[in-house]
Amino acid sequence: MESSFLPSDYFPIILQFIAALGFVGVTMLATHFIGPKRKTKDKLENFECGIEQQGDARSPISIKYFLVAILFVLFDVEVIFMYPWAVNFREMGMQGLMEMFVFIGLLLAGFVYVIKKGALDWE
Repeated sequence: MESSFLPSDYFPIILQFIAALGFVGVTMLATHFIGPKRKTKDKLENFECGIEQQGDARSPISIKYFLVAILFVLFDVEVIFMYPWAVNFREMGMQGLMEMFVFIGLLLAGFVYVIKKGALDWE
């Protein structure tokens, strides 16, 4: 049995997309027109949890922090690709298993590279 997709099959998805965009648009317009418009010096001042501000907000932060965050996202996304494989493990057979070994091998090679470069070493 061959399945053919008709444009009407996409109607629920398009309808949901339009409803989501409409909700966002209506909400943004409503808050813009209904919200208060009084701007005072106190309202425009940054709120720092009741603590007086000290120094400049543009002070440099160690690149290690950002590097660890990017590496976390990278390796976390890699794990997301393993879920569909685990769900369809039986249907993929030996070829799917070998492909996953290659995938995990490349992932581990990248991890070893990161460790050798000292990206996770904190001073």
